[in-house]
Amino acid sequence: MFLRSIARAAPRSPAAIRAGPMASLNAMQTRAASEHAIANPTLASIEKRWEAMPPQEQAELWMQLRDRMKVDWHQMTLQEKKAAYWIAFGPHGPRAEAPKGEGLRIFFKVAQLTAASVAVFYAIHYFAKPQPKTMSKEWQEASNEYALSEKINPIHGISKDGYEGQGFVQSPSADKS
Repeated sequence: MFLRSIARAAPRSPAAIRAGPMASLNAMQTRAASEHAIANPTLASIEKRWEAMPPQEQAELWMQLRDRMKVDWHQMTLQEKKAAYWIAFGPHGPRAEAPKGEGLRIFFKVAQLTAASVAVFYAIHYFAKPQPKTMSKEWQEASNEYALSEKINPIHGISKDGYEGQGFVQSPSADKS
């Protein structure tokens, strides 16, 4: 009842008066179109026909139902209510159930791509040049000694009094590798 009174009052609002007579005519046409029920053959077995319907026809039917839902829901037929619910929330389009065996196919594709990436990783490392001599533990220890002698980073780094970190050493000794 409240929605009907708003619809009747809308053409009299200042915005509608400024919009002109066409705005009120469109509002009346929409209201008149939504007061008539949609034919039952149009809505019969919509669940089975929806996916096969052309997109234009789907859009038209949805627009008719949307206009129809603007009236009091007690005035809608049971077919219209069911169709509106199924179109809005039914298992079609993005909510359709996954095909049987899709999870297994995804698992095998992920395993295949993981194996390919591991193969590429080891191929790159196989053909890569050896590490530079600056990555040896001995070189890094010599860098520590040089940093201490030159007092590099005396506030937070290796030259700080009481420093207990490793300094520049990050590689295992040459004997291990």
